Amino acid sequence: MLKFDNRFCRELPGDSESGNFVRQVTGACWSQVQPTPVPAPRLLAFSPDMAARLGLTEAALQGMDWLQALSGNRLLPGMTAYATCYGGHQFGQWAGQLGDGRVIFLGEVLDAQGQRWELQLKGAGPTPYSRRADGRAVLRSSLREFLCSEAMHHLGVPSTRALSLVATGDGVLRDMFYDGHPQLEPGAIVCRVAPSFIRFGHFELPAARGDLVLLRRLVDFTLARDFPELQGAPETRLPLWFAEVCRRTAWMVAGWMQVGFVHGVMNTDNMSILGLTMDYGPYGWVDDFDPGWTPNTTDAAGRRYCFGRQPEIARWNLERLAQALAQIHPDQGSLAEGIDVFEQAYNDRMAQLFAGKFGFSAWQEGDGELVSSALELLHQGELDMTMFFRCLGQVEQAAPRVELLQPAAYDERRWAACQPALAAWLQHYGQRLGQEGEADAARRARMEGFNPRYVLRNYLAQQAIDEAEEGNMGLLETLLEVLRHPYAEQAERAELAALRPDWARHRAGCSMLSCSS
Repeated sequence: MLKFDNRFCRELPGDSESGNFVRQVTGACWSQVQPTPVPAPRLLAFSPDMAARLGLTEAALQGMDWLQALSGNRLLPGMTAYATCYGGHQFGQWAGQLGDGRVIFLGEVLDAQGQRWELQLKGAGPTPYSRRADGRAVLRSSLREFLCSEAMHHLGVPSTRALSLVATGDGVLRDMFYDGHPQLEPGAIVCRVAPSFIRFGHFELPAARGDLVLLRRLVDFTLARDFPELQGAPETRLPLWFAEVCRRTAWMVAGWMQVGFVHGVMNTDNMSILGLTMDYGPYGWVDDFDPGWTPNTTDAAGRRYCFGRQPEIARWNLERLAQALAQIHPDQGSLAEGIDVFEQAYNDRMAQLFAGKFGFSAWQEGDGELVSSALELLHQGELDMTMFFRCLGQVEQAAPRVELLQPAAYDERRWAACQPALAAWLQHYGQRLGQEGEADAARRARMEGFNPRYVLRNYLAQQAIDEAEEGNMGLLETLLEVLRHPYAEQAERAELAALRPDWARHRAGCSMLSCSS
């Protein structure tokens, strides 16, 4: 029996209106709402790691009680169903009230170690925040979120987790390409798990409305529940807390840059105060290296959320959070110091991660120029980011051979054009490695701990979706297992580390994706 301790609902004001209809919710942080039952739930997959952490066995998850709970058909003892109220800046513009439009919480669980975990169902039906939507989710987006949540965790990038993926047995109407041709797709629900799902937008909305009483109450609650280590008077704790949010955000984004991950929709309502990657929509991994690449078709023109701009956007989002908090903390200078913390933490973390990626024991003056030159050559030569760094580990410092990097090339002509410059760069790189005085084998082993062999490339996720829609969960299960050990070689699964095939370059779901569920 799980131990529920639903502090969010117990300690923060709820919506006085109990009906499930779309409305503006004021003076409240959450609204009571029940999931909408589905006709034929079926457990497609679950995370053994997350289940074990919660104290759930495989038999329990596959049993009728939990199947009904994870599909939204019933609540188990101790569960409380609700959706939360927040706002946000979307693509740089204030969007007003947003809220959990297709997410319904099941409550907060305390595990055996005393760690708090919020459980929520994504795709469990409409809420008062659904606006014009149906609150449902389709299998393709749910499978992508389920897999990516676990993949990111095992890559070592801070992330929300996923417990389960459940098929609903009904169809969901979606216009995937926004071209006026909606189609029925199989529905699904993913159970997401995190110590807290509080977002920047939770604070932005009461600040925008001038509801400073609610804003103060939410800040006090967040400090007490999610940051108990921060002690002292509120006027001193708030800037310390904001600085910690900035530090965690910096580490999260640096992790994205390390592994080549692009979030795709870095709106402020998709930013976690715990510095966790959350809301996996049109995400992607950089294949052929391009700092301007975005996986989001909605962002194709402006590229606001492209790979190379992620640190800049993270800072912009933190500045929006600071503006909200400034309404209850007049010493804006202390909040500005938090932004400085972000810059320093990001630079320090990137130096640490990229020293590891390139095989340096520590970052030295001049390494920035060497790294920047390498990344420019990756772009010029259309080289795969993930494959390049695994190949780089095979280079011997005494005699660096450029042909060892050719497996990372997508285009023979661009490889040939780039090869002389890359060979020259390798000579400088070999000299830099020689300064370390470390054996190639030891350096290679360390590099493999920073450079994943396996990432959830979009085409792999799409292949798993195609099979799952036909009732075959084999590739989904294989990917879930392989991605639990992304830095290991796993020779028997080498095909899952291959470059993106040419057929996937422009296929829907394999390159860019829309924000449609």
